[in-house]
Amino acid sequence: MISNLRLSGIIVGLVGLAATFFIYRGPKWKRANFVLLSLFSLSLISISVDPNLVNFARDMLALQKAQHGRILALLIISNVFLFFYSFSSRSKLETTRIQMDRLIRKLGTVDFGEENGLEEGQKPIMVIMPAYNEAENLQELLPLMPPQINGTDVGVLVVDDASEDETRAIVKAHGHLVVSNLVNRGGGAALRLGYDISRRAGAQICVTMDADGQHKPDEIQNLVLPISNGQFDFVIGSRILGKRERDSLIRLVGVHVFGKIISLLLGQRITDPSSGFRAFRMDAMGQIHLYEDQYHTSELIIEAVKQGMRIGEVPITMLKRKYGKSKKGVDWKYGLRFARTIITTWWR
Repeated sequence: MISNLRLSGIIVGLVGLAATFFIYRGPKWKRANFVLLSLFSLSLISISVDPNLVNFARDMLALQKAQHGRILALLIISNVFLFFYSFSSRSKLETTRIQMDRLIRKLGTVDFGEENGLEEGQKPIMVIMPAYNEAENLQELLPLMPPQINGTDVGVLVVDDASEDETRAIVKAHGHLVVSNLVNRGGGAALRLGYDISRRAGAQICVTMDADGQHKPDEIQNLVLPISNGQFDFVIGSRILGKRERDSLIRLVGVHVFGKIISLLLGQRITDPSSGFRAFRMDAMGQIHLYEDQYHTSELIIEAVKQGMRIGEVPITMLKRKYGKSKKGVDWKYGLRFARTIITTWWR
């Protein structure tokens, strides 16, 4: 039988763990407070369930009664050392990666400015499309782009992510802006370059959409108008609230599952966290830190919530890709990496 004191400890620990989670999420996230309070609650629960854990911890630290105590001590010390060494090496590698990303974006912005002038072709509403070998899809998509929304001019900037086809030539032929990466870096990295250019040129609202033809240009206004009207700062186009052509069942299930997970983590309902069709106020981008090169859709949502942006969703129509193959890869691998992005972004 568990004594009343132990039962009380378990209840207090569970309540403390739940309170920690619900208090320190979304814009209120404070990592140090979350870690300390979570460890305290988990320790209280563990000791209440098995009081002998205190004795076990005491003996393990002293190591007097453990067999081969010296070897155990050496193993513990070596593992602690390896952990901190790995953490330090990973931190240095990440710092180098971030610096390289900033350098490539800076060079891309300078090249674009020298070729076009930063403000030439830029409009108050800018649609940014990352594209890698999407010439055939862009050939049909670009003529459909709206020149204005509710009387406000709309511009298009395609970020050519080192395509090997005629992506760049197709964009220029249709009279839109294009900037090229020297090496293929992924959709997230391409969008960061696009954000840099449009923000410096004074764009007010940014719309991101895929270059594969899965998003409908005539639905751009549905994302932009709630921002222009002051209702939201960030609007996500949701295939779950809208319509979609039949696609992979695994991917559809994944959208629902990750929607539930990210809604729980953020304390706000998000039905389509993997949607690349979205719009947001450009002046808010200076406060948001983005690092993901490929699995970037959830990162932007989480960072926007942390900054206290007003987020809403509108229904959209999701079409099937007409030409070429998806760059997302195998469904289960994409799902695992998408989950990693959610966890690492929420944690930082």
